[in-house]
Amino acid sequence: MTTRVLLNLVHPIFEKSWANQAMLEAVKDLKYVKVNDLYEEYPDYFIDIQREQKLLLDHALIVFQHPFYWYSSPSLLKEWQDLVLAEGFAYGEGGYQLAGRRWLSAITAGAAEDSYTPHGFNNFSADELLRPFEQTADFCGMEFVKPFVLYEAETLSHSRIEKEAERYRDYIQGLATSLGLLEQSEEEAS
Repeated sequence: MTTRVLLNLVHPIFEKSWANQAMLEAVKDLKYVKVNDLYEEYPDYFIDIQREQKLLLDHALIVFQHPFYWYSSPSLLKEWQDLVLAEGFAYGEGGYQLAGRRWLSAITAGAAEDSYTPHGFNNFSADELLRPFEQTADFCGMEFVKPFVLYEAETLSHSRIEKEAERYRDYIQGLATSLGLLEQSEEEAS
């Protein structure tokens, strides 16, 4: 098993998302985090499957940071899943190469948290709406960890977003610590 965190950033208009920018800023300096900006890498949607599969194999915690578009993700992440999580690699005969790795969905949502309830505007919790990602992780033998959700991404003040970004950093650090990634990264450095 590897000792690092792969952060797959998936935002088609990242330059317009203060929330996603703040989240990335909060974690990109962590020595054990590798940022993989999918829209920067693949603006034409021609995904290098072997590169992406190698990145997955080289990391213990896989983070998918993206806006919560139509209760899902930007289209490039769906294309990425269709191609990279292939039979013989992520599942099926000769597959399950990702078994034991962790999957973290880190999303930004425009609405308030209380709108993600049975009686709220969105009718379901964010956890319920993320079930397809949870099932994908499970199908690949990965552990789906509790998602990170930054609510009201479009309306929070910059100072509140920065506090949320620090909460994100703390969450990533906590997961890395619980997985022993910090100690292993220090051993690799020495």
